[in-house]
Amino acid sequence: MTDRPFRVLGIQQIAIGGPDKQRLRKLWVDMFGLSVTGNFVSERENVDEDITAMGNGAFKVEVDLMQPLDPAKKPAVHEPPLNHVGLWVDQLAVAVEWLSAQGVRFAPGGIRRGAAGYDITFLHPKANDQFPISGEGVLIELVQAPPEVIAAYDALSA
Repeated sequence: MTDRPFRVLGIQQIAIGGPDKQRLRKLWVDMFGLSVTGNFVSERENVDEDITAMGNGAFKVEVDLMQPLDPAKKPAVHEPPLNHVGLWVDQLAVAVEWLSAQGVRFAPGGIRRGAAGYDITFLHPKANDQFPISGEGVLIELVQAPPEVIAAYDALSA
């Protein structure tokens, strides 16, 4: 296999969905003590999302608590309950190009600005004949790491 021209640095986020995000907040905010850092609502993505966080600085991990705006519409952000996992990558565009050439299937939408303000894209949870590599049932978000996150991870490996 060709040398990978990008690095996966760490977990950027996990996104958890439920029919009522207040029930999710009871566990993640009230019981675990995560801080609410924002809210994101999108009719196109059928989501009302509270952005919470654990940790600090470059190693902060978001836990997005999501409920659908309309449970009868798609995407169904609450099914499955573990909606997706987000990974920091140091070179998103390079990663997408290389992974696509290796047969990794990406979800429609391409690289775009995500709810947290970083460029993102998603690996499709299901493979097909053209792209035989997928998340094997898991939606995976690749997130362009900002310079301070890249520097912090570089300092760990120095």
